[in-house]
Amino acid sequence: MHVAYGLDGWHPTPGTLAASAVSHERRGGRRVRFTGGRLEYHDDPPRTERLAFPEPIGERDVIAEFSMADIVTIPSHLAVPEVRTSMTVTAARDLAAAGERGPEPESFVVDAVVHRRGERRRATAHGRDIYAVTAPLAAEAVCRILAGRTRTTGVASAGAMFDAADFLTALAPAVTITG
Repeated sequence: MHVAYGLDGWHPTPGTLAASAVSHERRGGRRVRFTGGRLEYHDDPPRTERLAFPEPIGERDVIAEFSMADIVTIPSHLAVPEVRTSMTVTAARDLAAAGERGPEPESFVVDAVVHRRGERRRATAHGRDIYAVTAPLAAEAVCRILAGRTRTTGVASAGAMFDAADFLTALAPAVTITG
């Protein structure tokens, strides 16, 4: 499975920058990947690839094996041998730079591609302003938990907790889902 994050820019908040610093410190500067059915830390230098995102992002350079939460959350509820994650170079550079949020919200695409037994499946979410999507996402999760509309209890990823297609559809118009 490959999950690619395409942003045409990113103006990280102080909270995002602090979380990134804590994560980097906890990993001892190493990067993390999920391969061969297990997590592994590595010191391989970041590698840049060219990736074709669906619109509105289009073709972009990405940092391959960019450490994201997906490498932990996806294998926690799906039997997958590998989870690869990528982030657009532009967004990663912006993450490394401190500063105030800009006046224009970014466009984003989260593109998930799965290959299994010669078949390729793709699901894509896209929208504007990754921070503005947080409120409807959190509100939808809380409403479902309070209404008992969950598939599991306790600490779990959103993918394990909720029916994914139904949950993502409920986020419209903040997020558009295809695939």
